[in-house]
Amino acid sequence: MSDSRPFIPIGIAILTVSDSRTEADDTSGGYLVNAVRESGHRVAEKRIVPDDIYRIRAVVSGWIADPEVNAVITTGGTGITGRDGTPEAVAPLLDKEIEGFGELFRAISFREIRTSSLQSRALAGVANATFIFCLPGSSGACQTGWEELIREQLDHRHMPCNLVMLMPRLDEK
Repeated sequence: MSDSRPFIPIGIAILTVSDSRTEADDTSGGYLVNAVRESGHRVAEKRIVPDDIYRIRAVVSGWIADPEVNAVITTGGTGITGRDGTPEAVAPLLDKEIEGFGELFRAISFREIRTSSLQSRALAGVANATFIFCLPGSSGACQTGWEELIREQLDHRHMPCNLVMLMPRLDEK
């Protein structure tokens, strides 16, 4: 971290993808809401949608178009079962994929859950200057993704570089 750089709070939207979760028992989404706020960022919106490609895509598309949303974090739907469709919903929306995110996430997860990490299809990318991170549905995976990868990249003070430096919408304010 650089003491000479200011912290820049950004708007982060959180989407839980699940056929069974409600606000009362959404521990993964709840973890992300708390982590985002504790880091000094603003939760732009938090929603839960079923494992349906088109409903996921509709919500994420709306956030991509919203100038108050600088980043989106999804949790759930990244596995390999028949209903898991978050990567298929999000990938067509991306202008560019950040391949290293999924690779690093699985490498870090391997230390924790060994070969089960290859069942994760975590991915990230950018669309309309909005950074999107798709994490698995477990609260442990959300914690790993936030603590090990996302938090520092969404902190303008992180050196030598971070994603906030690349957000043109922040220059418009």
